[in-house]
Amino acid sequence: MKRPLTSKLLLCIALFFTSSFAFAQKKYSEKQIAKLKTEVAQIVEDNHKQTQIMIDKIFSFAELGFQEYESSKYLTGILKANGFEVEEGVSGIPTAWFATWKQGDGPTIALGSDVDNIPKASQYPGVAYHKPMVEGAPGHGEGHNAGIPLNITAALAVKQIMEREGIEGTLILWPGIAEELVAAKAWYTRDGLFDDVDISIFTHVSSNLSVSWGQASGTGLISVEYTFDGEAAHSAGSPWRGRSALDAVELMSVGWNYKREHLTTLKRSHSIITDGGDQPNVVPSKASIWYYFRDVTYEGIMEMYADANNIAKGAALMTDTQMSSRILGTAWPRHFNKTIAETMYENIKQVGLPTWSEEDQALAKATQAEVGSEPRGLSVNLSSLGMPVRSPVSGGSDDIGDVSWKVPTVTLRFPSNIPGLQGHHWSNAIAMATPIAHKGATAGAKAEAMTIMDFLLKPELVTQAWDYFNNVQSKETQYKPMISASDAPPIYLNKKIMDEFRPQLEKFYYDETKYGSYLEQLGVTYPTIKKGN
Repeated sequence: MKRPLTSKLLLCIALFFTSSFAFAQKKYSEKQIAKLKTEVAQIVEDNHKQTQIMIDKIFSFAELGFQEYESSKYLTGILKANGFEVEEGVSGIPTAWFATWKQGDGPTIALGSDVDNIPKASQYPGVAYHKPMVEGAPGHGEGHNAGIPLNITAALAVKQIMEREGIEGTLILWPGIAEELVAAKAWYTRDGLFDDVDISIFTHVSSNLSVSWGQASGTGLISVEYTFDGEAAHSAGSPWRGRSALDAVELMSVGWNYKREHLTTLKRSHSIITDGGDQPNVVPSKASIWYYFRDVTYEGIMEMYADANNIAKGAALMTDTQMSSRILGTAWPRHFNKTIAETMYENIKQVGLPTWSEEDQALAKATQAEVGSEPRGLSVNLSSLGMPVRSPVSGGSDDIGDVSWKVPTVTLRFPSNIPGLQGHHWSNAIAMATPIAHKGATAGAKAEAMTIMDFLLKPELVTQAWDYFNNVQSKETQYKPMISASDAPPIYLNKKIMDEFRPQLEKFYYDETKYGSYLEQLGVTYPTIKKGN
């Protein structure tokens, strides 16, 4: 069922047996299903306080990718306390985990979301101008602190009804570790963690409540670091005896920048020098440069990668240095499932957008004005169902793309942030421990819980989702991992940064036993706005 089949006959047989026997449930009428969905949404609403606490708690930890130790410890503790079996350290990643709760033989539904944050994005929540909590420290300048709390809220609401009604199925929760480095989900798929999953629902913070199907806008990418080894020497006394690895890095950078002139508009690439040597009077014996190569197709990504490898080899030849490279992350272009998206959108329409208060709108408008955007406030009109892009559109990447080519998947976007901000920026952290984030996550959890109920109680939806996956999505495109069996996740990344800032951040950790909200603990008046905004 989970893998593309070799013939339509085998597919039909597999789908028949899956829907008729493996997912046998007590038959519920549409009226009964609607009643259970209304109830699960109400349970989510009743648990709004716990959702708020989880969101605020993860915000306060402010952990970068691969260093999400406090976040993972806290979240897995909640799941363990609620009867989930947790496998920790999956795919060789210390902060990664898969949590499973199973009752009978019904559909296996995986719920994922990211948990890491952004460098140098420290920001007081609820304050509509730049005010770092710790200068230079990381912060949730995208909003990854809200997604897993949303999933936990939805899963626990569904589990409550499943236990009472005897509904069979399996719920799996998992974190998108180091999503900002696109450096975990490809390892999960390579290692078979989704092999027994029937459908996957991913959640991501946004400024509206939405879902889409088909090819998504944006790109996939491969993340690669090139390292050059040369020979050190005294930069003034005997420079002729040195072979500069930094020269090789600079030559590669020049060569690739000339190549970028000839890339199509759907390709994007950017880099940073991660090691430029030690000090000016020593010819650098080692230097490294880190690239993201993005395109809207797998083939285009791999073409860029091959070109970059050739340029790196050329730089090594010109400088008489040795070159090596390491893949640090990958993300396939995303393709989302039609059946799941259409089912979810019907639930989104029932849930609707949150009711924003005057304070919520005031914070949003002041923040928009602060960063030079139109001060239009928070969204009040629900997004339409997202359709496949007619013409590819370049842009960002997300390694949920790898999962979407392994199992029928959608991304539920939920309205916990402010529209019109630039992303990966301190301004995107302003809303993420405020009522805006809390209300948006509760709305998203309702839509997710209702969708889970649909797929548990209507096994034919699982069949239809796999039919689209096998006969439409995968008809002409087959998933090929960009990493090999020997590529290891770069779990050392961000360690030095977190070692520097964690002691300063610890005094800001949210204590929910003493304070009703993180804003209260921080002494922030909601909203805090500059005069004139």
